[in-house]
Amino acid sequence: MRTELFDFVLPEDRIALRPASPRDSARLLVVRPGEAAALADRTVRDLPDLLRAGDALVVNDTKVIPASLHGRRIGRGDHEPAIAANLIKRLDGARWSALVRPGKRLAVGDVVRFGSAGRVCFLDQLDAAVEAKGEGGEVTFAFAFHGAVLDQALAERGDMPLPPYIAGRRPSDEHDRTDYQTMFARDEGSVAAPTAGLHFTEAVVQGLRGRGIALHRFTLHVGAGTFLPVKAEDTSGHRMQPEWGNVSTETAAALNATRHAGGRIVAVGSTALRLLESAAAEDGTLSALSGETALFITPGYRFRAVDAILTNFHLPRSTLFMLVCAFCGLEVMQRAYGHAIESGYRFYSYGDACLLFRAS
Repeated sequence: MRTELFDFVLPEDRIALRPASPRDSARLLVVRPGEAAALADRTVRDLPDLLRAGDALVVNDTKVIPASLHGRRIGRGDHEPAIAANLIKRLDGARWSALVRPGKRLAVGDVVRFGSAGRVCFLDQLDAAVEAKGEGGEVTFAFAFHGAVLDQALAERGDMPLPPYIAGRRPSDEHDRTDYQTMFARDEGSVAAPTAGLHFTEAVVQGLRGRGIALHRFTLHVGAGTFLPVKAEDTSGHRMQPEWGNVSTETAAALNATRHAGGRIVAVGSTALRLLESAAAEDGTLSALSGETALFITPGYRFRAVDAILTNFHLPRSTLFMLVCAFCGLEVMQRAYGHAIESGYRFYSYGDACLLFRAS
């Protein structure tokens, strides 16, 4: 399909720079394709009343690491240019793939020393050698530390990796260390938040349980490529970056039992949906999965496992907007996004949400 079909104009003032407070006060647009009253304006705290007893929500328990680093190139004379790096994929205990700015300042063999002036760190320095440079601008860093020691150094020296549409308008701060993390976060590995999960509070979770709605967890470590616009003129020319995920045998069995009993599976976020669909057989039966997925969902895809999705409002021309158009229909989502823009909904990672029911 032509990528331009998934374009739309969004006023800059619709982009949220901070999350709603409290989290469950975020607005929620309910979209039911095929019904006369297809759109309804609610809030996230209404979620338990919008689902049925016997349904099951699936949330991503990945934890975002402080993957945004600032430092300087050292060892090549007195000039030490500033270097900004966003880690995008762990390669092993000491090596990460990263996007850097300005990339032209670095060559294989260079060393970058990361840290922030005035920030106390248990290590005197965090150095990384440039091991390789890729054609797409990626750099492979080999850090001087390994494993848990490196993780602690990154936690102390790094900032939360806010998306460019936020980071370009304000710097990351200490508030983002909690704001950009879901209440379910426990397994470190993401360089971007599973943003639909940011709306949940203990009150919403208790409300779901009180209604007889189950909540299950899995892990998918979100990569930076998830939110990027598609640059190819046709969707067939785009390739997703692989992301690692895990669906346990117990979670798969519980969700299969939900479907067998007539309940619906509700994915909390596009990451949840993509991993569940990757773990599903043709008849919708889910199996345990541990490995990478690069599933790219566009209109025409036949959904097998997921009946509804809670998700944020996404970038134009992004794989995420294409996914929701596949789920509800292109015209339905164009109308829904038009309504959201006119009605003042807040967009993107810190913005409001929508609850989408699958088109027949």
